[in-house]
Amino acid sequence: MQSQEAIRRLAEQHGRGKVLVLLGAPDPESAEIAAETVVLGDPSYAGPLAGAQLGLAVYHVLESAVRAEIPAAVWEAQIGVMADVLNAEALSQAVASVRQRGPGA
Repeated sequence: MQSQEAIRRLAEQHGRGKVLVLLGAPDPESAEIAAETVVLGDPSYAGPLAGAQLGLAVYHVLESAVRAEIPAAVWEAQIGVMADVLNAEALSQAVASVRQRGPGA
């Protein structure tokens, strides 16, 4: 809940177009829920983003477009093991599907 409030505050302070949410969820279901929360609003209707369609840009850290922006040494030190054990394609598809459903999509 604190994260949702912080995201809302940052989006209001800096503008929605200047906030990018980078997820590291370990499975497609949790990645999709987290992405939906920052794009379409909290699906559980329990947090500060309930009903708030922020429409923020959201990506999973394992998406190829994100990986291309991270220096190789940082990737290996911070993400490498995770990339080896998680299903990057399924995670990428889960988050991309929410982006496609977002406002203005």
